Amino acid sequence: MSVVVENSTILSALTERFNHVFGGTADLEYFFSPGRINLIGEHTDYNGGYVFPASITIGTTGLARLRADQKIKLYSENFPEAGVIEFDLADSHHKDGESWANYVKGMMTMLQNAGYTIDRGFELLIKGEIPTASGLSSSASLELLVGVVLDDLFKLNVPRLELVQLGQKTENDFIGVNSGILDQFAIGFGEVKKAILLDCNTLKYEMVPVELRDYDIVIMNTNKPRALTESKYNERFAETREALKRMQTKLNIQSLGELSNEDFDANTALIGDETLIKRARHAVYENNRTKVAQKAFVAGNLTKFGELLNASHASLKNDYEVTGLELDTLAETAQKQPGVLGARMTGAGFGGCAIALVAHDNVPSFEKAVGETYEKVVGYPASFYVAQIGSGSTKLDVE
Repeated sequence: MSVVVENSTILSALTERFNHVFGGTADLEYFFSPGRINLIGEHTDYNGGYVFPASITIGTTGLARLRADQKIKLYSENFPEAGVIEFDLADSHHKDGESWANYVKGMMTMLQNAGYTIDRGFELLIKGEIPTASGLSSSASLELLVGVVLDDLFKLNVPRLELVQLGQKTENDFIGVNSGILDQFAIGFGEVKKAILLDCNTLKYEMVPVELRDYDIVIMNTNKPRALTESKYNERFAETREALKRMQTKLNIQSLGELSNEDFDANTALIGDETLIKRARHAVYENNRTKVAQKAFVAGNLTKFGELLNASHASLKNDYEVTGLELDTLAETAQKQPGVLGARMTGAGFGGCAIALVAHDNVPSFEKAVGETYEKVVGYPASFYVAQIGSGSTKLDVE
């Protein structure tokens, strides 16, 4: 799969940069991997539930070519101070501190472990447009970018689902974050103007046309300085696992995503811990909310969809406790604005982004009002942009 690139100005600047960093531009290939927003279904993916994400046109661009030797050379426009990172093919299994190179090493390792042959070095220059720690999934974007680069350079013909799963494996086993498959799946399988309803238990999915009519999805970035979200993420992962284990003493279930709200409420005594009950209740209720939301979305009932966005945020705030002052200020201020059908945090939480469904004509006044309130409460500005739903990770056709 490849798409014809629209923004040739960015690519010509990156081509010049590649020439400057690595020398020459012969045999150069171009790639793009998007970020993603999750419309609804947050923290359900590792609990065997449904998610409803879409890939966006903001993402990570990569320029790559093969070498004749065994050296891998990497350069990121986002971390110029790191310079060119260089290692031998034989050292690709060794983690390198906190370096972004670990995402490259992780994907190489997972592909090799899966039986694919990477037998030469290569050069890779990347530029990411996704704000770090924004909750738009810059790490999965990079994993899948590296995946499509290696797949193309080494003619591996990796099935897309396997590439997505190896991206998740990189995140879990190499980077050390217990994420579900939502991010990699949305980024690997995204299509223009379509969202994905994915059952994380079975990996069955449905492409759903995004028909917003007179509404826009506005992404609101808290711009909160990077916090150590991974430790909290792993904590929530452990809490819901424990709640599941306690429910399995009586119920024949493999995941919290199998429960109806009623079944859950009738069996909370099995969990017997107020915090664990709240965590599990979010996973169950959010999953069922997502199924209703997709039906409302397809039926064109955006008002109902917006109400479910609001309910999702309240659950993430009160039961899952992953929002915090910044996300609450954005989502709750957004919910009160004229022309807004609903708003909620998106991503892992503790900072990052929220999304709002806003009437197209109201977007400028919406951004002004929410921005002013946010800066007054939090002390620094938020950023706003309208999300365009774009294609998944791909090689670019560059004329």
